[in-house]
Amino acid sequence: MRSTRPLWTAPHLSRRGLLAVVATAGTAATLAACGSSSPTDNAASDSGEIDTSTQITLKVWESLLGPDEFIKQAGEKFTEQYPNITIEFVNVELGDAATQIPLDGPAGNGPDVFAAPHDSLGDLVTGGHVLAVSDLETLQANVTESAITADTWTDGTVYGYPVAAETYAIFYNKELVDQVPTTLEEVIAFAKDFNAANSGKYGFVMDVGNFYYTFPFMTADGNRLFGEDGLDEASPNLNTEAAITGFTAFQGLRDVLPVAASDLATDTVDGLFASGNAAMHVSGPWNVKNFRDKGIDFGVAPLFSLDGAADPATTFSGVRTMFVSAYTDHPVEAAAFAAFLTTPEMQQLRADITGMMGVSTTELTYSDESAAGFAAQMEYTFAMPKIARMARVWDALNAASANIWDGADVAQELDAAQTAVLAE
Repeated sequence: MRSTRPLWTAPHLSRRGLLAVVATAGTAATLAACGSSSPTDNAASDSGEIDTSTQITLKVWESLLGPDEFIKQAGEKFTEQYPNITIEFVNVELGDAATQIPLDGPAGNGPDVFAAPHDSLGDLVTGGHVLAVSDLETLQANVTESAITADTWTDGTVYGYPVAAETYAIFYNKELVDQVPTTLEEVIAFAKDFNAANSGKYGFVMDVGNFYYTFPFMTADGNRLFGEDGLDEASPNLNTEAAITGFTAFQGLRDVLPVAASDLATDTVDGLFASGNAAMHVSGPWNVKNFRDKGIDFGVAPLFSLDGAADPATTFSGVRTMFVSAYTDHPVEAAAFAAFLTTPEMQQLRADITGMMGVSTTELTYSDESAAGFAAQMEYTFAMPKIARMARVWDALNAASANIWDGADVAQELDAAQTAVLAE
């Protein structure tokens, strides 16, 4: 479990409040415990009309800082079409899930629709926790092919309703940075000078114990997690020569950020940038509203390059997806709401509220200039693998990242992580 990543968010918690409670086999079981005693038959979502007479409440799990407001507003618009259906937003943070949702409670405590990153697909599908998309033709009309592919299981079945795409990049404080460094060497040089001239502040910060953010350091020379398509379960590629070289360079950043990994968690580094005490920060679009609300005049630029490469380092990309729970008592209505969220009007509403990039087949407009920076980085991304074995990566590489940062032997840490991920 990527315990330090928020939830798209989430992942997913620290990254963006992602509903990562459903990201692994163990946590996905929460859905079973929280919902009905047995999954709804998939056939139920493939037939029948939307109930327009019975009073129905659909619980929708999503995260805060924008997605929550989107669900509330979209829910109101959905209710205008179906006055008998009420949409109830529920925020479930990973750390609070056990207290917010009684694991042994009665049916109806779990979600009808929930948000999760596309890489949760393996555990969700193999565990029988989600329903397949019932109206694929309409989804294909609303959503880009690449986004649908991200939510397609290996048997060709589509299980999710994509609503946004995301990656991370460099946030920079315009009052503190005149020209954004484009290479790792330039980042280090800038940070050295900045730190020396600004006591108590940092030129560069990031969550160093979170593999979601440290992944770029292992991507040199085309090295990719589970192979080029992310589906080769036998080849995590965590301890390759490229990964060792990259994480050695990552370890070198400690010279300009002399802080233990345990003191550089996502909430901490977000706070440093939000308070004006960090000039540059690695984060994603989930923080746009947060930093704007804090009054930071910032820009967003692609990540730095590694080892003299011409292009920015490769970051993880993800597709924010709405899933219909297999335990819902209202599969037809839940699917209708999830599909409603993919329409051009709702994707534009989401973009307006969150600033996150949509996945619509219709061109969307963005009012925040930061979207251009994330769009530029999206040209250099790798979709997070959706195979079930990916769930083992987060704990192994979160630990390895933190240990390497704190001075452990790079090769030994990556060897141990590779072994842990491949263990049966």
